[in-house]
Amino acid sequence: MSETRPIIIVKKKGGHSGHHGGAWKVAYADFVTAMMALFIVLWLMNSSKQVQEAVGGYFKDPSGNSKMVGTDQRGSGDNFTLSKDDMTKLKEQLQKSVRRLNDFDKLKNQIEMTVTAEGLRIELLESASGTFFESGSPRPNGDCKQLLSLLSTELGKLPNKISIEGHTDSKPYQGTPNYGNWELSTDRANAARRAMQEFGVRPDQVAEIRGYADQRLRTPSEPEAPSNRRVSLIVHYVEAQLPPDTPTAQIAKPNSEHPATDKAKPSPTKN
Repeated sequence: MSETRPIIIVKKKGGHSGHHGGAWKVAYADFVTAMMALFIVLWLMNSSKQVQEAVGGYFKDPSGNSKMVGTDQRGSGDNFTLSKDDMTKLKEQLQKSVRRLNDFDKLKNQIEMTVTAEGLRIELLESASGTFFESGSPRPNGDCKQLLSLLSTELGKLPNKISIEGHTDSKPYQGTPNYGNWELSTDRANAARRAMQEFGVRPDQVAEIRGYADQRLRTPSEPEAPSNRRVSLIVHYVEAQLPPDTPTAQIAKPNSEHPATDKAKPSPTKN
């Protein structure tokens, strides 16, 4: 009788080797990263120019020490602190906006912007053929309101403080008794403040109203020249916030264009 041999069944397990079991996790992580990058790009494309420049500045200088680019306003991407390095960019931006005015050809010689030690100085100059206020009056005319509206829309987005100055020529004021060039220059600066706050400048953004009468003539050789009658807007620098352990000796403040009036109160009116 022949011996019966047992039947042996060999089962082979399929699948990948153990070290390939987590490959899908890597692929999923790459997919999530790519989607996040896409959403960031889409967000940047719809953000303001200031946000785009700030993000680009971070990748150029991650430490942020070269230009101190950034903002101290939480929750608002448009409110950027303008340092001395950025004031020229603001000047160029405002000049582009002003060129879009309907009456730019008429007003182009009456608007001057200069970066000074005090900040960005914007001069609204009167001329023989063009004025910003009614004659002998603190009431701004249509050209003045149109220009102040445009400037206020841009400047209202900034945290920088603004000072407003009024100037007259040397021609004696004739009209109401006990009212002269001191009162007129101060009232015109204050009227410009009211208009700017109506058009977008915040109440706490105006730091000072200055009335100089004819004491700071733009053209001293011609004291009665129309260009001496002007309203000046000064966008002040904002000092970068330094680390708490920075020695006091290293903190330098820019010299003012008018050192005698930096800490002074608005010019007194003459009775």
